Amino acid sequence: MNITVLHGTLSSEPRHRLLPSGDELISYEVTTELADGVVSVPVVWLRPRRPPAVATGDAVVAIGHVRRRFFRAAGGAASRTEVVASTVLKPDSRRLAGLLTSSAEIIQRGVVGAVRIPPAARLRGGFPVRR
Repeated sequence: MNITVLHGTLSSEPRHRLLPSGDELISYEVTTELADGVVSVPVVWLRPRRPPAVATGDAVVAIGHVRRRFFRAAGGAASRTEVVASTVLKPDSRRLAGLLTSSAEIIQRGVVGAVRIPPAARLRGGFPVRR
């Protein structure tokens, strides 16, 4: 499962772009603390719904998944690892508590569902057979 919850502060102003497809994209640089220091993480949010009014230095929570994309640059092939957000919220947002709770319940159901042990009749050679 590829699920990311990133909590940090904005190290620059959000950048809004309109893509050729007509979709809106907001890019954030979120600085967060790790055990061995501080790291800046690029976050992108495609087709944002109700983006928060945030500025440099504000605390944010981004929920989404990690993606590594490859592209051509002036010097040849390049890659970028970023968080693709499904939502970005301020940590004091009431929506955040509800969203994290419902996400945890969905994840728990998915994990529990993924570890079901099939009946012995469906086993062949020790591996489950899907029907």
